[in-house]
Amino acid sequence: MAEFRHETDRLILRDWRDGDADRFYALLNTPAVMRWLGGVQDRSVFDAAVARIEGYRRDYGHSFWIVERKDDGGHLAGEMLGFCGLKRSNVEGEKVFGMVEVGWRLREDAWGHGYAKEGALASLDLAFTRFAAQEVIALTVAGNTPSWGLMERLGMTRRADLDFTDPRYGAELNPTIVYAIDRETWAAQRQEQAG
Repeated sequence: MAEFRHETDRLILRDWRDGDADRFYALLNTPAVMRWLGGVQDRSVFDAAVARIEGYRRDYGHSFWIVERKDDGGHLAGEMLGFCGLKRSNVEGEKVFGMVEVGWRLREDAWGHGYAKEGALASLDLAFTRFAAQEVIALTVAGNTPSWGLMERLGMTRRADLDFTDPRYGAELNPTIVYAIDRETWAAQRQEQAG
């Protein structure tokens, strides 16, 4: 399978390569980044997550892609910022299982620059055009205001009917709340923005 690569104005979204897992783990397995994701992970948990990411790419052609900043002379030029992209929700026994999910995780010094929104917009465009999704969801927790705030800025709407409790986590990280957007809504938004 050819390596996936997609460019936005400031970013490159691409498949994982040799060495990426070590760099990602060093940059993003921090208390601040992992606050709403269950805390800092040991390497075996992280490696299992990377294996799942590779499985999504193999099985569906999409994944949570590595995000790099384009080398334009700016801060963090050419650096790995984190990941953003699409996967299939793997929450077995819940209504969201198997649904196309958009997600992102960026290193702390990349926060507040609009990179997550730029990568998520590109990922949603790809979901509805290249990967023929009918609906895309995003998952977070109520306390993670920046995350669900971005979901709303992306035009996603709250789907409380899809919320669920994740037994791996305590009360601070439950319930998982769900946002979604369908193909028709996305197309209408994009047309409105273009006009």
